[in-house]
Amino acid sequence: MKTYSKSKLNSVKRGHKRATYDVETINAILDAGFIGYVSYIYNNSAIALPMAYGRKNDKIYLHSSQGNRMLKTLLEAKTMSMTVMHLDALVLARSGLHHSVNYRSATLFGSVKKVVDSKEKEAVLHCFMDHMMVGRWDNIRPMRQEELDRTLVVEMTIETASAKIRDVGVEDETEDYDLDIWAGLVPLRQVADYPIPDKGLPGKMEIPEHVLEFYQKHKA
Repeated sequence: MKTYSKSKLNSVKRGHKRATYDVETINAILDAGFIGYVSYIYNNSAIALPMAYGRKNDKIYLHSSQGNRMLKTLLEAKTMSMTVMHLDALVLARSGLHHSVNYRSATLFGSVKKVVDSKEKEAVLHCFMDHMMVGRWDNIRPMRQEELDRTLVVEMTIETASAKIRDVGVEDETEDYDLDIWAGLVPLRQVADYPIPDKGLPGKMEIPEHVLEFYQKHKA
């Protein structure tokens, strides 16, 4: 089992019994999501923004316009942190103090570099599309050079990380279990509704197989 070494940077302090540094577990959390919260400092102010991402091995990829303030700031800093979190259930306890949530979260730390080469950029965007929906890249038109030129692509190498997971039921005070109060879990999950075609030709076309496969996998 491959794990990230613990340090002052990635060690989980609060609720450390729920922490894991297992690389496979952390990658599974990343692959189950598509939006990460990226933190950076701009003009001495702390900012965190949601960003879509792609992952390949120990690399995380972000992209936006060439003028994107956040990505330019990350490149200047040469380092970044990103958190991905999944909310799995509401935990309804017998007291307000013990209400909680079940979740899976991963926080990453690593170095940052700019992807410049056009072929490498295209490969990164292919990775990004596969992370969004497997098979989508092969069903869209090729990227134009001017599109690649105006896209800023950033690669993060994950150097260390940690995950924190709560996947248990209610944890009430012993004396509260006999109270006449309902307690339990309300499971939560993100689901896909049936695909809606765009205006124009898509309304007259069959929905592509890769889109239907995604829907079948993620529908309620």
